[in-house]
Amino acid sequence: MNLIMKLRRSFRTVVILLTTFCLVSIVISAYYLYTGYKQEMTLIETTGEAECEGFKLLPYRSMELKTAKPMDPSNTDPIVLLFVESQYSQLGQDIIAILESSRFQYHMVIAPGKGDIPPLTDSGKGKYMLVIYENILKYVSMDSWNRELLEKYCVEYSVSIIGFHKANENSSPSIKLKGFPLDLYNNVALKDCIVNSQSPLLNITKAPRVEKGPLPGEDWTVFLFNHSTYQPVLLTELQTSRSFPASLPKAPLYATVIQDLGLHDGIQRVLFGNNLTFWLHKLIFIDAVSFLTGKKLALSLDRYILVDIDDIFVGKEGTRMNIQDVKALLETQNLLRTQVANFTFNLGFSGKFYHTGTEEEDEGDDLLLGSVDEFWWFPHMWSHMQPHLFHNESSLVEQMILNKDFALEHGIPTDMGYAVAPHHSGVYPVHVQLYEAWKKVWGIKVTSTEEYPHLKPARYRRGFIHNGIMVLPRQTCGLFTHTIFYKEYPGGPQELDKSIRGGELFLTILLNPNPCDDKRHRDIWSRDKTCYHLPKFLVIGPQKTGTTALYLFLLMHPSIISNLPSPKTFEEVQFFNGNNYHKGIDWYMDFFPTPLNVTTDFLFEKSANYFHSGEAPRRAASLVPKAKIITILIDPSDRAYSWYQHQRSHEDPAALKFNFFEVITSDHWAPSELRTLQKRCLIPGWYATHIERWLTHFPTSQATSTGYEQQSLHGMQSSQKTGRSMADHLSLQLLIIDGQQLRSDPATVMDEVQKFLGVSPHYNYSEALMFDPQKGFWCQLLEGGKTKCLGKSKGRKYPPMDQESRAFLSSYYRDHNVELSKLLHRLGQPLPYWLRQELQKVR
Repeated sequence: MNLIMKLRRSFRTVVILLTTFCLVSIVISAYYLYTGYKQEMTLIETTGEAECEGFKLLPYRSMELKTAKPMDPSNTDPIVLLFVESQYSQLGQDIIAILESSRFQYHMVIAPGKGDIPPLTDSGKGKYMLVIYENILKYVSMDSWNRELLEKYCVEYSVSIIGFHKANENSSPSIKLKGFPLDLYNNVALKDCIVNSQSPLLNITKAPRVEKGPLPGEDWTVFLFNHSTYQPVLLTELQTSRSFPASLPKAPLYATVIQDLGLHDGIQRVLFGNNLTFWLHKLIFIDAVSFLTGKKLALSLDRYILVDIDDIFVGKEGTRMNIQDVKALLETQNLLRTQVANFTFNLGFSGKFYHTGTEEEDEGDDLLLGSVDEFWWFPHMWSHMQPHLFHNESSLVEQMILNKDFALEHGIPTDMGYAVAPHHSGVYPVHVQLYEAWKKVWGIKVTSTEEYPHLKPARYRRGFIHNGIMVLPRQTCGLFTHTIFYKEYPGGPQELDKSIRGGELFLTILLNPNPCDDKRHRDIWSRDKTCYHLPKFLVIGPQKTGTTALYLFLLMHPSIISNLPSPKTFEEVQFFNGNNYHKGIDWYMDFFPTPLNVTTDFLFEKSANYFHSGEAPRRAASLVPKAKIITILIDPSDRAYSWYQHQRSHEDPAALKFNFFEVITSDHWAPSELRTLQKRCLIPGWYATHIERWLTHFPTSQATSTGYEQQSLHGMQSSQKTGRSMADHLSLQLLIIDGQQLRSDPATVMDEVQKFLGVSPHYNYSEALMFDPQKGFWCQLLEGGKTKCLGKSKGRKYPPMDQESRAFLSSYYRDHNVELSKLLHRLGQPLPYWLRQELQKVR
């Protein structure tokens, strides 16, 4: 009994001790949780107000900082998946500008409400290396199925996410991100920021970088968190004089850019509490892309900068450099040399204007020439005339010799091999005489221009080589001879500062088409050039579908004019798809006559190789972006067989040696000439693939709008009720002709073509065409009942295709035909008879 009593007392004691221990543990845990929360949310307390300059080491947490796991998305394609709010949203466009400037490939998707995402993998490989959300709320509010799918992909393929949150007047004061130990506080005014030197993603951004003063706007978002996975990248102070959310905890500094190290769910992220307007955000964004892709999408830290100062000695009195200006130029150059080794200004001179200013300005001229060895020099034109105004080479040579004699007299070096034309005239669009004169007088090897392919936006500028002279893309700071004074900069000095601090000039250093479409280009183009020598529409093929017949039908119209024949390719120019493209725009335009009436006459060219060319759509869109495009489709199996027979008639060795079935079924081990013939037979029949490529550069209005499938279906139903034609529902730029209908009923098709082109007067093809039973197709009816038909090579008779080949091709083109049917439905076009027949086999 005593033993039992003792055991009871002992048990009671143990229970009391355990209970006491648990209570103490809870109290201690609560204490450390609370204090840990404060440590996560704030900097360690420092005496006095936190000053950015005072940070030698950023004491963000007393605990040891975690390090991010290196990213290795090696099993993914180097493409960014970008979710935007709309096609024209400002932040989305800013993100695209940086990606394009960096030459990073991206796929843009308008973020849907439910969070639907495109296919993420292909044959076991990830399609995207990085995911970016313009609005991070679209990511966190995805339905569970899509979010789980995306996050599983990110974990499996080591893919990270970048997200932005831009608050507005309707934003809640604070937001708890679903699924994250993270709180957002919105519409906060901030000032005095510092870059966290311990952030692992920094590359171009230097820390501790201090930016004093208020940050732009009062719509900032700050992040507060209670998890070691988060690390601040950019920290700021609160503008206490402005309103802020009452629930915002007090802290010395607040994070407006944070990095998620992936310790919470295995996915690394970088989140921005605003857009990319602030220049430090641009830098950190570029670093985030680099870090999160394992430097697969990264920019080199090397930059090659040549600073040209044009128009030396040029300018009216009162605007030219005096002695103080020249001294300031030398001092600035010396200061820049402390940051950039061997930095040297490059001065462009026009000798005719030497000593044509005031007495003080003439003294400035003398000091410049007295300091000639301190600078680099390059020639402008002697009289600062625009080269495109000189129509013969000898006049340009005379001008250049005058400037060269001036240089030799004053010790200016003449062997730099670099020149710039006043106003960039003659560089692009190319004035051939300028390039020839440059080489003869100066031995020029390099020039530069702002004009190629267009002046703006600067990120699209490219270099090119013409006549052995390299043309570099050039960026202007916007200071011209007529705006040389800083205080008189258009819009005020603050506009120039914007360009330097995060604007166009900043991005150009950070990140490193068509003269007729640009008034500035037309102004600096020789007067013997005209934009009217470019086609208004193109017939792009493919081959063996009836393009030659369409070509001849078009020529019957009194207002439609084709290119002049080529000695090598006959009626086809074949400019955009091959090496002819490198012969230049002048070579191309020489094929077109000057129209008698530039308003009503329609120039065109037909080159059937354009259809399946990978380069032709982009090149054509650069030169003639407003041109209309016509293509003809027949059964791709018949097209392939017709091409084979065409090659046999031209005595192609492979076509003569192998039968058709052997050609289309040959494998990778086949002889190269057989493989080449096979490709020419089969690849042009991938109709949907090639048309989609053309639509990328000549987009349809319906295909680029939302809900296009419903619109297209509605359009087709309407046409049945109202009798409207297919041309009413097509893009303003693309017409797809049913080749079978062109062969059987060309008059109806040509009526549609006239309507599509908008050409006048209307030409009655019903009265101008007659069917020739001997030829087997329609011919032009001439006076006296005679006809003019296609040449002897057209309408050639050959044996019908064997059934084995027909069955193989039907299977081969099955998926391509399905995609074509979807495309035609999207464009609101009826399916041709041959396509309906092939789709029935799929069922």
